Amino acid sequence: MGGNERTMGSEGGERQEMLQLASQAFETRNFQLAAEIYECQLEAIRGVQAEERESELRLNHAHCLALGGRLAEAVEQYKVLSQRGILGPQKLEELVDCLAKGMRDSQGWTDGDHPARGLVGCSKCTGTLYEPVTLRCGHTHCKNCLDRERDGGRASATLCKLCKEKLPVPSASRINVVLNSFLNKYFAAETRALTLRHEGNVLYKNEKPQAALEKYQEAIALAPRDHLLLSNRAQINASMKCFEDALHDGNAACILQPTWSKGHLRRAQALAGLQKLDQALKEYIICIALDSENKMAKSEAQKILSVFLSPIAKNMRQCLPDMMHLSSPRSPIKGIVNSLSPSNALDNLRKENLDTDDICVKKEWKAHSYGNLTKADQMMNDNKDPLKTSTAQPALTRTKERTTQKNKYDFVKDDKAEITEENSKCFKRARKQSPSREDDEQSNLVDPFDLECSLCMRLLYEPITTPCGHTFCLKCIERCMDHSPKCPLCKEILPEYQTLRKYSKTSVIEDLIAHYLPEVLAERKRVNDDEMAELSNLNKAVPIFICTMAYPNVPCPLHVFEPCYRLMIRRCMEFGNKQFGMCMSDPVKGFADFGCILEVRNAELFADGRSVVDTIGRRRFKVLSHNEKDGYSIANVEYLEDVKVTGESYTELLSLHNLVYDQAFKWFSSLKQGLKSRILSHFGPIPRKDSDIQESPDGPGWCWWLLAVLPLENRAQLPFLAMTSLQDRLNGIRRVLLLMSRNCRR
Repeated sequence: MGGNERTMGSEGGERQEMLQLASQAFETRNFQLAAEIYECQLEAIRGVQAEERESELRLNHAHCLALGGRLAEAVEQYKVLSQRGILGPQKLEELVDCLAKGMRDSQGWTDGDHPARGLVGCSKCTGTLYEPVTLRCGHTHCKNCLDRERDGGRASATLCKLCKEKLPVPSASRINVVLNSFLNKYFAAETRALTLRHEGNVLYKNEKPQAALEKYQEAIALAPRDHLLLSNRAQINASMKCFEDALHDGNAACILQPTWSKGHLRRAQALAGLQKLDQALKEYIICIALDSENKMAKSEAQKILSVFLSPIAKNMRQCLPDMMHLSSPRSPIKGIVNSLSPSNALDNLRKENLDTDDICVKKEWKAHSYGNLTKADQMMNDNKDPLKTSTAQPALTRTKERTTQKNKYDFVKDDKAEITEENSKCFKRARKQSPSREDDEQSNLVDPFDLECSLCMRLLYEPITTPCGHTFCLKCIERCMDHSPKCPLCKEILPEYQTLRKYSKTSVIEDLIAHYLPEVLAERKRVNDDEMAELSNLNKAVPIFICTMAYPNVPCPLHVFEPCYRLMIRRCMEFGNKQFGMCMSDPVKGFADFGCILEVRNAELFADGRSVVDTIGRRRFKVLSHNEKDGYSIANVEYLEDVKVTGESYTELLSLHNLVYDQAFKWFSSLKQGLKSRILSHFGPIPRKDSDIQESPDGPGWCWWLLAVLPLENRAQLPFLAMTSLQDRLNGIRRVLLLMSRNCRR
């Protein structure tokens, strides 16, 4: 007796170890090993008392088979569990995920693929932008989409769907004024259709589906190729049990956007309503493959699979396929699984979208507004230009076609199928306002005035949209921020722009300009490049900072707070050379005739717009002429170089150089420690003597270091900068040092 108990205990311990090993294999995604272990454990179980344990093992075995790609064997295991009445829809999640993953991998889709949106599409709703709001990252979405996410407290409210940048949650979304005006003018019909769509949504939410359907009929009359309108109308029809109409709208939406998950969801719902569960299941799987977070599609797919796997009552045999012989080649489950295999999935999808006989479309359906859409590729090509899509035919012709067609599948029932007189007028007016879609010269469709910057009155270049909704050129808004942290139009304070100095270009406006105004944009870019080249020229129009004396190779820290110099420093940093001129002020001329080029080594920007700029001197120059640009001075200059000497003159120069250097070192050593420390912290130690005193065009660096630290007035410093003779400069420094020594003795 005791021996038997020990044997059973030993077997139980081994079984537990094997199950733990199977669990570890499952976690490491080694589904093949996990399936083999569970299969061995199933064979070892005996007796009625172990039935509950067997069901759990069989379910785990089925999951491992499915995730390991052995779908046919997995189905057999699920079937056994279903026959025992212990397989609910919630236990089929792994099978659904496996089918969706196989579909996704075979077609090369990525989870959450974005459908083609066109130039003026919203990435959130995938429809045409309605009341566009531009985020700080530069991407634009519908106001309703952003407000809905914010009010719902969704995490996506603080995350741009396109660039994934985290954004602050605004108290209210502000419409992009320029873009909204552009859409209202050039996409008048589409904008009116969007207004009708939102009105229909309100009616549907208030449980008035028939009134909502009428709104959508008017909207689709204006924008018959809007996949979002078709999808929403399919949902309304499905809620009214008009599944045939819903199916046709779902088919059209899938043709327009083949990789849009919601279109396949609507199609699946309509097929399920028509009791075509095998087709509905395939559409649900495609939907999940495109969007793995779609909980509704997952739930419905699991329910259909549960129905297919469960024993079927006699009164349901007429509605559902024969599921009693799952092992036969004609098994609907195996057929579905096979149809979702890599080699068949996309072909089946295309055939079902395009084969009108399969979806029981009557011949009269061709008269429908989207009945002539027979090729998905053609539709996608036509949809590339928003101004050439939804209004290819004259309004009166298409209105007449709609009012004369009498068939079951028209927009709504015959008594409500005709477009109202008010909508007809709106339709004609919208077409009159919109550019001709038949004109191939796209540059003639759009007036550049509608995309001009309100500050420089030129075409927007590198457009930036502020949080208040106004759009300016990047350079224009930067200059405004130099003077004030307020929007130049509405005067709303924009502290984040002045503090962060981070601007993101409004991509949709850039794309519109590039698409409709390529020639104007090219000319605008040429003018901008010419301006940049002029500003970066350090011979002509050199920017001049009027402040203090600067010398070659000597540090010159600056505190920049005036708006004109903020602009000047920013331009120097952007152009790459990071250089500008420094001159002393002059009460008569404005600034001195001689100066020094400074190079920016580092710049620290403060929240109020001020900055501390670390510069160092480079070359001396003489001012030939000067002018003013954007509030700061500019000058045409001539660079100065020391005249080189040879022979005996060089020997005398070298002797003088060594003598003056020793005098300078002696003078500096005689200074008090406190003063020396301040000089060393600001200018650094005195440079060493050069091996070749004429190597630099400006002479030895220690001369300029000494002139910077000597207590001389500005009028006494300037002549040294103008000298082109090293001998004269050394003699001048020598006289100053002798004078300083005499004063110290007294």
